[in-house]
Amino acid sequence: MNLTAPHSVGKRILAASAIASLAALGLAACSGSGSGSDKVGVSLIVKTTTNPYFVAMQDAAKADAAKAGVSLTLAAGKQDGDVATQVQAIESAIGRGDKGILITPNGPGVQNAIDKARKAGLYVIALDTVPTPPSSVDITFATDNFAAGEAIGKWTAGQLNGKAADIAMLDLFNTQVVSVDLNRDQGFLKGMGIKVPDSSKNGSEAKSGDYTAGTGGTYTIAGHQPTNGDAADGRTAMETILAKDPNVNVVYTINEPAAYGAYQALQAAGKAKGTILVSIDGGCTGVNQVKSGIIGATSQQYPAKMASLGMEAIVKLAKTGQKPKTTSGLDFYNTGSQLVTNTAVPGLTSITPDAGSKICWGK
Repeated sequence: MNLTAPHSVGKRILAASAIASLAALGLAACSGSGSGSDKVGVSLIVKTTTNPYFVAMQDAAKADAAKAGVSLTLAAGKQDGDVATQVQAIESAIGRGDKGILITPNGPGVQNAIDKARKAGLYVIALDTVPTPPSSVDITFATDNFAAGEAIGKWTAGQLNGKAADIAMLDLFNTQVVSVDLNRDQGFLKGMGIKVPDSSKNGSEAKSGDYTAGTGGTYTIAGHQPTNGDAADGRTAMETILAKDPNVNVVYTINEPAAYGAYQALQAAGKAKGTILVSIDGGCTGVNQVKSGIIGATSQQYPAKMASLGMEAIVKLAKTGQKPKTTSGLDFYNTGSQLVTNTAVPGLTSITPDAGSKICWGK
């Protein structure tokens, strides 16, 4: 999420407009992976290439495909939530006779196509987001998003040091339920020491009460607003909450573009200073925003690692029949996350922005 300036802001989620041209279906690094080819055919289908997070996945997959002699086909939704284009890409992979599919699903609407691919003998690996249920794909390579959210929640409680928290929750969607949205939101609340009675939806927590993490204190939920992982929508979401509750002093954001939008709204309202703003992703620009003090802390993920491990798994399966295994105690393979902040909290492991900038996106 390269957000070095407002014009480069966008979706988890936005990169420069030149990248957006990559979103067209069938951007093949090497096509023709049907039965007549001696190469292993793999399709990488990401949510959108207007998001540098997913471009990092593509770059890693292309490099790995070249090394392994894989016939790689790239495809992407035109925007976050574009199910139709992803379904078409899955159908194309089946038609080519690919060995496997790597996909960051744009929602449950792609599941029927995934089922069809698996019945056709393709090995389907989800990246970044664990689908519901996890068994709807063969395996997922992803961050433990709940743990990532929990880390920034604990950090926030540590920074509050007993002060009352007036919390704005800037989520991903309010029109559909996806695991990454639930896990990050609810992980943050757990990290704060706030109970979530219904894990199937966001917003079930009590609107006021006590948080127990750190030294503990009282809290109020100012509101939940969707951002679509977008900076402009993040700003609108923050403005909406501030109009109802101008006393917000803690802002949770689903990702760094949304965080930057929230920061713009806070700055315009004269509230940027003194408000704790936290996020998740750890992209290169997001890490720089932590370094500059725009974001207080972020949980860094490694999308390039997800793509590389997925590619390796399909090649190994094709050559040896060996299937990858999930991380012990989880229903997916955990590719890890690290808390990035300028201000360490005692008892909470973190790295500095300088260290985070060296490994952003898993480079």
